[in-house]
Amino acid sequence: MREWTDTHLHLLYPERLHYDWAAPLPALNRRFALEDYAPLARELGITRTLHMEVDVRESEIEAENRLVAELVAAPGSPLAGGISACRPEHDDFPAFLERQSANPLVRGFRRVLHVVPDSVSQGETFRRHLRLLGAAGYPFDLCLNADQLHLGLALARACPDLTLVLDHCGVPQVGTQALDPWRDDICALAALPRVHCKISGVIAYGNAARWPEGDIGAIAADLRPFVEHCIQSFGWQRVVWGSDFPVCNLTRGLAAWKAVTDRLLEGCSDSQIDALAHANAERLYRLAPVSSASAR
Repeated sequence: MREWTDTHLHLLYPERLHYDWAAPLPALNRRFALEDYAPLARELGITRTLHMEVDVRESEIEAENRLVAELVAAPGSPLAGGISACRPEHDDFPAFLERQSANPLVRGFRRVLHVVPDSVSQGETFRRHLRLLGAAGYPFDLCLNADQLHLGLALARACPDLTLVLDHCGVPQVGTQALDPWRDDICALAALPRVHCKISGVIAYGNAARWPEGDIGAIAADLRPFVEHCIQSFGWQRVVWGSDFPVCNLTRGLAAWKAVTDRLLEGCSDSQIDALAHANAERLYRLAPVSSASAR
């Protein structure tokens, strides 16, 4: 079986950290622990995972990173590290980055940008601090809604030495099949060689009422134009895969998303699928390569 690396796992431990954004979302406002995810992931061929920060309170960012370290050390854990939250708009960011640089489990950074004014990512302090990430060799995950992709483009142009990873295919409106202007915005981002795209969790943005229960084909048909456009635009060497668990559960869940991914990849070569499944993630997030014998 091919081994997959999941570059986008959220774990929620509300007994230890606060997730204020989840309060109005009953489906997500509860505990999602490693033991909830790991057995299902193993069944699907997901053997290695990166934890993605879960937008905890700013005062708890480093506590979340310590929690990730505990989970990495758990027996049989698939976690290989995590992408840390950060606040590049603040003056104390350089000291924060210095502290996190001492943690080998921190593989990258993210600031959720659709929950703050657009001006935050366009400020010079924010951009200057992201350039520090580029100089240190860390990637930065871009978390933007589809109507904000121009902000990501401006940020990429202002930080030409920074590797950026666009989360969730740029959060397209799959439910209404709104390909434009999203399609042109994706092309503009893909034209910049240091921007990558994460094929992650787009199942959560579809209209589940259109999908008969158990009909993977119907889901794949809705998601295909979005996923294929991203892969065609960025190329096989600049795409990585992620589950966005548990957010993917808002429609059909991890097993369905992985099945849809497999359906969309039918007819692709082994080297293309390996690139998406694990090889690009290894290069992007500085992970040890899986053995070629176990990759398929």
